[in-house]
Amino acid sequence: MEKLWTNHKLSVIAVIALLVLFAMSAFIVPEEKQAVIIRTGEPVETYNTAGGTTGAGLKLKFPIVDQVELVEKRILDLDMTDQEVLSSDQQRLVVNAYARFRIVNPVRMVERAGNEDGVRTALEPILNSVLRQELGRRTFQAMLTAERGSALANVRANLDRQARQYGAEVIDVQIKRTDLPEGDPLQAAFERMRSDRQREAQEIRAEGDRDARIIRAEADAEAASIYAEAFGKDPGFYDFYRAMQSYDQTFRGEGNKGESSIILSPDNEYLNRFRNPGQ
Repeated sequence: MEKLWTNHKLSVIAVIALLVLFAMSAFIVPEEKQAVIIRTGEPVETYNTAGGTTGAGLKLKFPIVDQVELVEKRILDLDMTDQEVLSSDQQRLVVNAYARFRIVNPVRMVERAGNEDGVRTALEPILNSVLRQELGRRTFQAMLTAERGSALANVRANLDRQARQYGAEVIDVQIKRTDLPEGDPLQAAFERMRSDRQREAQEIRAEGDRDARIIRAEADAEAASIYAEAFGKDPGFYDFYRAMQSYDQTFRGEGNKGESSIILSPDNEYLNRFRNPGQ
C-alpha cells in the first residue's frame, strides 16, 4: 500500500481532486423545477424552462463562482386574506379569494422577486386592490349571478398584466366566499332583503288580483252574450234556465246547506215553473 501510494501519489490526489471538483460542479434539476444559474449576481443560463432547449437531469456549473436557483415549474397558489369591499349599491362585503399562477420567466423572477415567496408578496396587495376596484363597480346582487364570472375574468387579466413584470402568469382567480359583515350591517341587510321580498310579493298579488278581475269581467261579458243569444233563439228555454237558477239560489239558503224556509201562496207567480213543469 505504501509502495502504491509512493508510486501513484499524484494520480490519487488528481482523482480525489477531480471527484471533489465534480461534486462541487454537478447538480440535478428535477422535472418539476426550473434552474437558473447565477454568476456574480447575474443570471447567465437556465435549464428545464417552458419552451427551453435543455431539460431536467444532471447538469454542471462552475464551482464557487456559480449559484443555482431552483424555481417551481408547477402551478402555485396565492391566497388572499379576508378583505372588506364596498359594492356599488353601498353594501359592505367580506370577500375571500385566491389566484393560481406559474413562473414562466424564471430569470425575470429571480431579478425582480428573488423566489416564489417574493412573487406572492408582490402579487397579494395587487390582487386585493384589483379585486376591490372590480367588485366595487358592481352591485351585491350582481355578484351572485353570472356577471360575477365576467368580473373575475377582468380581475385575472389585470392581475396577470402586473404579474408579468415578475416573470409570472396568472391562470385563474376565484372567490372562495362572499359574506356580509357580522353585526348590525348584516342584520340591516337581512331586513332590507326581507322588505324587498315582501314588496315583490305584494306587487305579484296585486297583479294577480288585477288579472283575476279582468278574466272575471271577460267571462261575465261572454256569459251575458251567450244568454242574450239564447234568449233571441229560444225565449222559453232562457226563461226556464233563469228560473232554475233563481230557485237554486233561493232554496239553497245560507251556507249552501239547503236549510232555508220560505212561505208563499200556491198561486204565486214565482212558483209558476213548479205548477207547469211541462211548459
